[in-house]
Amino acid sequence: MHPHIHALYELSAKPQRTIVGLMSGTSMDGLDVALCRVSGAGRDTRIEVEHFTTCAYPKEYSQRLRQVFAKRDIDLQHLTLLNAWVGRLHGQLVKQCLAQWQVSADEVDAIASHGQTVYHCPKAQHGLDGYPNATLQIGDGCHVACTSGILTISDFRQKHIAAGGEGAPLAAYGDYLYFASTDEHRVLLNLGGIANITLLPKAGELSDTLCADLGPGNTMLDAYVQRYFAPRQFDENSTLARQGQVHEPLLAKLSKHPFLHAAMPKTTGPEVFNLAYLAQCQAALGETHLAHEDVLATLCEFAAYQVGTQLARLAKSHGLLHVYASGGGVHNPLLMARIAYFSGEQVRLDSLTQLGMNPDAKEAVLFALLANETLAGQPAKAATIEGMPQISMGKLSFPD
Repeated sequence: MHPHIHALYELSAKPQRTIVGLMSGTSMDGLDVALCRVSGAGRDTRIEVEHFTTCAYPKEYSQRLRQVFAKRDIDLQHLTLLNAWVGRLHGQLVKQCLAQWQVSADEVDAIASHGQTVYHCPKAQHGLDGYPNATLQIGDGCHVACTSGILTISDFRQKHIAAGGEGAPLAAYGDYLYFASTDEHRVLLNLGGIANITLLPKAGELSDTLCADLGPGNTMLDAYVQRYFAPRQFDENSTLARQGQVHEPLLAKLSKHPFLHAAMPKTTGPEVFNLAYLAQCQAALGETHLAHEDVLATLCEFAAYQVGTQLARLAKSHGLLHVYASGGGVHNPLLMARIAYFSGEQVRLDSLTQLGMNPDAKEAVLFALLANETLAGQPAKAATIEGMPQISMGKLSFPD
């Protein structure tokens, strides 16, 4: 038996595995790193987040990535170089975190690396006959493994697409294992660049779970701030948006995008909801010279309206929902307040901290959980959830 196969066999049989989960979102401001102690698998999974931090990226990270991020026409050599560069950077950041936490690489069983999404393209978006759903994350797992010296599981989304899914959102299985309740209907709301949800009906089975993207979260807000209020990267404490007034005709125009009215489950990305879409809507209205603060106020209202009204519709069909929010959007007080307003009385909105988890850590932790299932569990039994194939996800890269 090859030593690697034997090592995997022993790893799968361990009573507890130490897995470092990595997540790099569309904000491209830092790498979320979660050191997790995981025991069991499936519904018997127990996970303890021992350490968590967000490692700020060097300035050139965002500069280099934005040359290819969500763009159809790019320099292919630059993309190829970034694939290796991002992987090595992520491996180096893991080593730095372990040193700070006084944890040796030998104590870590695996890294679960999401990589950096540069383009997401489901069939509903590209509309081309003969081509499947597609997505691309860079930061190759082999570079992470060789740089860190740790077995790395990566490229989770490709298997999801290969088996018939859209590659996003992937949270349904992990959310079910970690957060399902017998006491209340729960919704796990991730306010990242794109807002997505996992609906977990009270005492429900995995087959009752719904996972879908709702529309833009922070992506258009952050992009607008970075373009017109540089060097700011985001609207801290909603300071800028609060200075503006919502432009109702622009809000109505933005809200007409077909994706927003499509049935769930569905996925989207910054390839669709971006500043080009904003400019298109403004041009159609002849409103290309609005005050920047008014545009920000409108974009915040747009994101909140889409999330809140769709939560309200779910509450109408399921009854009282308890929504737990995570992601960068939880730090935007105006966005959170307006989501609560549009959601209505049948929705209770809280931060994920109410369930004992840092809302910034959730996605990194969930990828650690998916990696644990790949190593020690069964295929993600979500075959009865529309758009969620029954698979184990991730590719294995050995450090030697």
